Amino acid sequence: MEHRMKACFMGLGYIGLPTAIIAARHGVDVIGVDINPAIVEQTNNGRLHIVEPGLEEMLRDVVKSGALRAVSAPETADAYFIVVPTPFKGNHQPDISYVEAATRTVAPFLKEGDLYVIESTSPVGTTERMAEVIFALRPELKGKIHIAYCPERVLPGNVIYELVHNDRVIGGYDDVAARRAADFYAQFVRGELHLTDSKTAEMCKLTENSSRDVQIAFANELSLICDKAGIDVWKLIELANKHPRVNILNPGCGVGGHCIAVDPYFITAEFPKESKIIATAREINIYKSDWCIEKVRAVMFEFELKNHRKPVVAMMGLAFKPDIDDLRESPAKRIVTSVMQSCNDADILCVEPNISEHKVFKLTDYREAYDRADIVVFLTAHTPFRNLPEAPDKLIIDFCGVRR
Repeated sequence: MEHRMKACFMGLGYIGLPTAIIAARHGVDVIGVDINPAIVEQTNNGRLHIVEPGLEEMLRDVVKSGALRAVSAPETADAYFIVVPTPFKGNHQPDISYVEAATRTVAPFLKEGDLYVIESTSPVGTTERMAEVIFALRPELKGKIHIAYCPERVLPGNVIYELVHNDRVIGGYDDVAARRAADFYAQFVRGELHLTDSKTAEMCKLTENSSRDVQIAFANELSLICDKAGIDVWKLIELANKHPRVNILNPGCGVGGHCIAVDPYFITAEFPKESKIIATAREINIYKSDWCIEKVRAVMFEFELKNHRKPVVAMMGLAFKPDIDDLRESPAKRIVTSVMQSCNDADILCVEPNISEHKVFKLTDYREAYDRADIVVFLTAHTPFRNLPEAPDKLIIDFCGVRR
């Protein structure tokens, strides 16, 4: 009987869980490890704890067939994937403690010939540092296991397609490790697999998101200039993009998510003298959120002066991008929080159609909020918002182009 490869995924979050499900669908025997018992239970019941179209049906199938099990501690396997968060500490210093903790947890289970892969976004040199951790704990495995780094490149909301069809960069601790990791991903990835060393792969992931951050910063800076000059930034960008070699992104209320808003710091922390544009882009995108907060406050103050009452304000969207439930590093969430804290007596309605409840924000249905509001602030361009009727009697502040 043919041996089914067994893979252990450390972390069942926005990347770990979808990757585990896709691998399980392609003949891999998967165990998914998470320290949150609620996530373990929910996963084993075939229910997603994240919003991702089409993924729950796949989860139910692989759980029912026994191809995927969620557990709270690792087991012996052939391959181990580290897919845990890499946040940053004070002063924007990357925190790889979760990666190291997960590595130390799987180290006792490693055996000759096993594959160990970090998928978590990491500072340059992390794979080599984790190899040192493993070999300090298990010196007998030096030269006998395959260590690699393979970052994800998926768009929330389109994860199923992109996990399979996007190209992947695979950085090996050595050439053999890169090929061994490529053999695993080839089981379900239809895109090209590009083999390199681990440091280049780590830097590639950081470069991709820093590039996006810089491009967004340009659009956000343009929106600030246009506001001062009395120019419609959306129309301006549309016209500028008619140039065959110009492709300006649309501005927003900042930058969020666990990638673009975080990864540039992994470069600036390690290379502070060299990363001038990257650091400035971060500053611009943070400032754009501050600017949005002041803009909302000013409109609210003017309304109160004119109408002799406090306005009802609908804050439309908390997620960091359209049509997802992910609030990590969300500028919209930060703006809503700040406005609520500074305007205690105002009636602020929080709207996020992609989540049913939140421990901090009392949520209002988007149609009800829009109907009741004197001031409507579009923070995230969720699709349902685009279908709301025109309302000439309301003050509309559109930071994300919903009305374009």
